[in-house]
Parts: sequence; C-alpha cells; structure tokens
Amino acid sequence: RTPCVGICSTTYGDLVCRGCKRFAHEIVQWNGYEASQQQQIWARLQGLRADVVEHSLTIIDKTCYDEHTQAPHLQNLTAMEQRYELVRHLAIQNTPLSAGGLQASTSTDDALTTLQVIDSEIYRRSLAHYERNYKIPV
Repeated sequence: RTPCVGICSTTYGDLVCRGCKRFAHEIVQWNGYEASQQQQIWARLQGLRADVVEHSLTIIDKTCYDEHTQAPHLQNLTAMEQRYELVRHLAIQNTPLSAGGLQASTSTDDALTTLQVIDSEIYRRSLAHYERNYKIPV
C-alpha cells in the first residue's frame, strides 16, 4: 500500500507530487523503505491533511453530518479523515457541503471547489516542508 493516487506530477519535474503530496525521492525509494520509514511518511501526510481539513471545514449541522458519516467504510477513520471523505463523496455526487452538514471557511457551498482548495493547501504545505528541509541553498 502506498499513498499514490495515480496522478503523479514528479514525472514532469515537480519535487512534490501534486497527487499524493510525497517528495520525489520518497516516491522513487518507497519500495526500499522499511515499514517504520513508510509510516513516518504516512503520518506526515495524514497530519497535513488533518490540519488543513480542521481549519477549512466546520460542522454546522451535527445531526446531518452524523447521518452522512455512519457509513461502515468511515467508521475506522479519524474525525478529520471522515470529514475529508465526506467532502470527497459530496463532490462526486455534485452535492453542496451544507447537505452533509458542513461549511467551508471559503464561504462556498460547492464541495468540489472546497476539495480543490483543501488539496491546494496540502500541496502548498508539503512544498514548504520540502523546501525547508531538503532544498539546498544556492
């Protein structure tokens, strides 16, 4: 199992993949990493997503939200993972966020737009992390 989502931009020269948000060297070396190394990468990616989701989405109708997150495949996820997966589901169904009991900090009710904003922010933070920790000053 890898974080890959099948939209790799590192083949086009990106140092951080726009799909999975891993660094290019992590993608190349993934199969050679020990389980503990892979888990560290998973933890970083999940932490980034959780932080962005927490600051991007608010539950405005707890009853409605709870109804949407009762699906069996959402039960073993963290609260922020559930919130993210609900937004993905609403975007696929072309359903507004409010129908899932959510509100975006961007004041849009469009689930797809919200998903794109969240994804862009996760990418931005991954890129900043890469530049802070791996980029060699010229």
